[in-house]
Amino acid sequence: MSRQTNRGTESKKMNSELFTLTYGALVTQLCKDYENDEDVNKQLEKMGYNIGVRLIEDFLARSSIGRCHDFRETADVIAKVAFKMYLGVTPTITNWSPAGDEFSLILENNPLVDFVELPDNHSTLVYSNLLCGVMRGALEMVQMAVDVKFVQDTLKGDSVTEIRMKFIKRIEDNLPAGEE
Repeated sequence: MSRQTNRGTESKKMNSELFTLTYGALVTQLCKDYENDEDVNKQLEKMGYNIGVRLIEDFLARSSIGRCHDFRETADVIAKVAFKMYLGVTPTITNWSPAGDEFSLILENNPLVDFVELPDNHSTLVYSNLLCGVMRGALEMVQMAVDVKFVQDTLKGDSVTEIRMKFIKRIEDNLPAGEE
């Protein structure tokens, strides 16, 4: 019985490592294809956005979570359910703005950066920028416009990885005339 449990754990670890290495190969190729880090950062965010737009359906189906009532509840769902479900980590929610429209996700361990060292000539590369795009795309599909960006990154010598999320506005459904 314990052997089967070990296999399941080993399989998840292997899948995680395969994803990390594949993501690293993707970033490496983008660095070769684009002239500067800013263009690579934009492409990673754009790719993440496209993933998020599609991933939200899977997330809602698998998690059975209903509509969040406020931005604090949204933050809890992102940190405690989505990150755990897809990356196997649970970030800490901190640094709420006084207005309650902005917070930080602190990752002690970013699984995307395992086995990674940034070369000196890529000091402005936001290696995990895909995550910002995923969150922006997913939240847009549930009528929330947000701004998401990295503030700290362990790849750049910071002690933790910090992602800052700011609520911009609720997106209203635009139904065709005559439909409700």
